Amino acid sequence: MENFYIKRIQDVKKNLKELKEKLNVKVTIQKNQLTIEGGTIEEFDASRVFEAIAFGFSVKKALPLKDEDYQFRTVHIKDHTRRNLADIKSRLIGKKGKTRRVFADTSGCEILITETEVGIIGLVEDVENAETAIIHLIKGSKQTNMYRFLEKQNAIKKENTSFPDLNQVSHSQTVHEKEKK
Repeated sequence: MENFYIKRIQDVKKNLKELKEKLNVKVTIQKNQLTIEGGTIEEFDASRVFEAIAFGFSVKKALPLKDEDYQFRTVHIKDHTRRNLADIKSRLIGKKGKTRRVFADTSGCEILITETEVGIIGLVEDVENAETAIIHLIKGSKQTNMYRFLEKQNAIKKENTSFPDLNQVSHSQTVHEKEKK
């Protein structure tokens, strides 16, 4: 049994049936306090989802966390700088939200910026890249350099997924050669 305090409880109440179905746990709500009960694995998966919801993500954006390939991370802004928090948040958000939007689009992650933290949801490798870019931006790197970093990481990711592993190719070729004999 685990408890969560959720500010935007209306979003959870609206999607309660879907959450119970997909997470396979019993959910009880009293005011802004949410309690989950279920099997150990189901509770663990549900807790990942509700941590993200408690941070401020919508139910729709948090639900992929039930899959083990997805991850939720927070970056505490003050852990990486002593500068004025408002200035750093401005750098993270950018003009009319451009920096946050480009980071989210380029990394393939959902990014939410609160008063003192940045929340990231996405595939494990994508979250690591987005987190690195965000930390560097907090420390003072230029936005364009971080855009370039994320684009380069995407190119490397595409390159690795588009070409099969050489060991697998040579192994499958030898299997086919043996079959021919």
